[in-house]
Amino acid sequence: MLHNITVGLLVAAFVGTGMFNAIGTPAAQDDFARWGYPRWWCRITGGLEIVAAALIAFPATRSAGIALGIMIIIAALVTVLRQREFSHVAALGIFTAFLVIAATRS
Repeated sequence: MLHNITVGLLVAAFVGTGMFNAIGTPAAQDDFARWGYPRWWCRITGGLEIVAAALIAFPATRSAGIALGIMIIIAALVTVLRQREFSHVAALGIFTAFLVIAATRS
């Protein structure tokens, strides 16, 4: 039961952040530019987050989705640590915990 709840929360979290990034609000574009990426890179990231959510949602593709999610979170962690924006680390830690829980039963 905890696994199913975790998977559901993980899918919702990736969809939410993916939509925010894919829409490419000025705030998201400003963040990516500040971190040294092209302003449009938020849309690529958002698309990858939505793909990860879709893959995680279905048991047959969950492992691939978890692998993609892990790559996304590693890239995000490297970025925020390199930029010393530690306020993002807690949210990334939650994503990491959910990915670990989801991976243990996939």
